[in-house]
Amino acid sequence: MKARLDHIGIAVKDLNAALAFYRDALGLEVEASEEVASQRVRAHFIPVGEPALELLEATASDSAIARYIEKRGPGIHHITLRVEDIHGALVQLKTKGVRMVDEVARPGAEGALVAFIHPSAAQGVLVELKQAVSSTPRFKTTTRHQLGRLELIALSDGFFHLDGGAMFGVVPRTLWEKRLKPDDRNRITMGLRPLIVRGERTLLIDAGCGDKMDAKSAGIYGLEREYHLDHALADAGLTAEDIELVLASHLHFDHVGGFTARDESGRLVPRFPRAHYVAHREEWEDATHPHERNRASYLQENFVPLAEAGVLELVGDATEIMPGVTLRRSGGHTRHHQVVMIESEGETAVFAADMYPTSVHLPDPWLMGYDLYPMDTLGFKRDFAQEAIEREYLVFFEHDPSLAAGRIRERDGKRTVERVI
Repeated sequence: MKARLDHIGIAVKDLNAALAFYRDALGLEVEASEEVASQRVRAHFIPVGEPALELLEATASDSAIARYIEKRGPGIHHITLRVEDIHGALVQLKTKGVRMVDEVARPGAEGALVAFIHPSAAQGVLVELKQAVSSTPRFKTTTRHQLGRLELIALSDGFFHLDGGAMFGVVPRTLWEKRLKPDDRNRITMGLRPLIVRGERTLLIDAGCGDKMDAKSAGIYGLEREYHLDHALADAGLTAEDIELVLASHLHFDHVGGFTARDESGRLVPRFPRAHYVAHREEWEDATHPHERNRASYLQENFVPLAEAGVLELVGDATEIMPGVTLRRSGGHTRHHQVVMIESEGETAVFAADMYPTSVHLPDPWLMGYDLYPMDTLGFKRDFAQEAIEREYLVFFEHDPSLAAGRIRERDGKRTVERVI
């Protein structure tokens, strides 16, 4: 059995007192709490390097944590060892006659499988075995949100996978893998989240990868489209014919692959037959004249047919696409990458595209290795984050696998995303 220390569980009677020490006095980051109903406990994880601390707060008087505190007072409750195969580990322990609290694994915090070894078998120490969840939680539900007089509908075109190192640049793997676990090829799961804005017209922002990718490329990117944009539109009560405007944040394949499709004869045509398409003029220039550094991301089949069909309009910075929807140049990821500002009756939402590809990219210096102009990304994020916090923007994270949108909060210099969708 291979095992390594995952965390140390600490039973607490007074959570606020515990936070006053670990968070306020030591300055450690306490993650959002998670209630584990099966154990009648609320868990608060505190990363401290590779292992973590877990503050355990009882939610019922008959829970194991409540009984422990009543008998012994607050303090270290258990240590947790992470194993790759908890079922195999339990069989091995059983054959060696090790006394167990749990004969079979059960659900624990963070979606993991857990089982406890009796303290009498481990020199008085309660030992928990944990098999971590093998994949990132995925959210794909079509969801509506009212922003003033505008209706926003978060969609999904499925999921794909990109190298975790490339997605986080110089950020060490030991930091980002705690939030987005890589597969055996070092790839992390990424969402594909176009957004509908319904107001004066029905606007679609970006459109995912689409269905033109060949089998080899689909394998490289781990493309998963069992549930895709057509399904999401149907769940929203819409079809491709209902889309009147289609807007590109930029012209990379994972954002505009769904702009075109092949007809029955194999010819490339606009996917949304009644739509007018909009892209940034200078972004178009870069996309149609690619170089060695960006050629793999700018696939001509995704946007050139739009110009040939006469349905493409090229615009500049700060263009109002329709009432309440305006482009805002961020640069950084590409030279003319755009975020989309959506405003109605004093409320603001922002389609962040690849400026904040996931909520994990919240810290200013957590930049993608894919960014062509990383210092421009850093500069924009520094200014935008404070603006988003102060004005309570609703930020849409196009590639986050687990959430669609949230508000950026800051406390004691630590930023978090408060989930809305």
